[in-house]
Amino acid sequence: MFVLLAFLSLLVELGFGYPDRLVRAIGHPVVWIGRLISFLDKHLNRATLSDMQRRISGVVALIVLVGVPAAIAFVLSQLLSPLPFGIILLAIFGSSLLAQRSLASHVKAVADALEQGGLSAGRRAVSMIVGRDPDQLDEAAVCRAAIESLSENFSDGIVAPAFWLGAGGLVGGVAYKAANTADSMIGHRTPRHEAFGWAAARFDDLINLPASRLTALLLVAAAALVPGADPKNAWRTVLRDAKKHRSPNAGWPESAMAGALGLALAGPRVYGGVLVQDHTMGNGRREATAEDIRRALKLYWTADLIMIAGFGLIAGVLALV
Repeated sequence: MFVLLAFLSLLVELGFGYPDRLVRAIGHPVVWIGRLISFLDKHLNRATLSDMQRRISGVVALIVLVGVPAAIAFVLSQLLSPLPFGIILLAIFGSSLLAQRSLASHVKAVADALEQGGLSAGRRAVSMIVGRDPDQLDEAAVCRAAIESLSENFSDGIVAPAFWLGAGGLVGGVAYKAANTADSMIGHRTPRHEAFGWAAARFDDLINLPASRLTALLLVAAAALVPGADPKNAWRTVLRDAKKHRSPNAGWPESAMAGALGLALAGPRVYGGVLVQDHTMGNGRREATAEDIRRALKLYWTADLIMIAGFGLIAGVLALV
């Protein structure tokens, strides 16, 4: 049932996304989780605490912010599972944890902006999906940033929640989304969150390990189906570069994407005025273009459809067993 739930959730989100009208009416689960994180950050992460006390408070906060949404998801699952078409209702909830359509839309917007409005428009568009300083980016860097964001967010915004939906049902998917949102909000190495966000950052690294590797495999497989992509180079690049990335997870999808498209991604980047050193993923061109963004999107959609088909196949086999 869990694998079927992941399959149906992917189909629902692919077909309908999360309606804007629903966002305006009741918000989005990520927004609700974000409010809980902000509440815990405000009340548990006090400046008067020592670093050790902040780290302990961060562990407590992580337990609460994962446990509360997971408990709500458990109750929903128990209430809806016995109902006729209960799996469909659960899939509608599960679809809110995925971002297939919105991710592609935001990345496509960068290519459109560059082609229609030039570098300044491209910088504005890419600032919506990356945390680095847009004013520091030339056109090639804007394109690389969009492709890197597509690669990494394919892993933790789509493959990972689908994986945890398939492994743990709605409870698993919600728990993952809560932890991943916590990492994005408090898992940064800033003076305020260096200690308090330590648990969230480390836990997010752990729970993204399987999905990041799976994402790389999906992109390699997709490269075999997309004209002009290179699956052999994608695989070689993953084996050579993935573990060199400063993140234990981001290097896997980024290196696969870089190798498949013949690009060189990652490398030194500026965040908040600070230069962050990182290894380059791939040994191809640094001069990425808007057309490369569109090529990356073709690879992304192909990999996404392969994943959906895989969940459907597994669900079908399990139904026959």
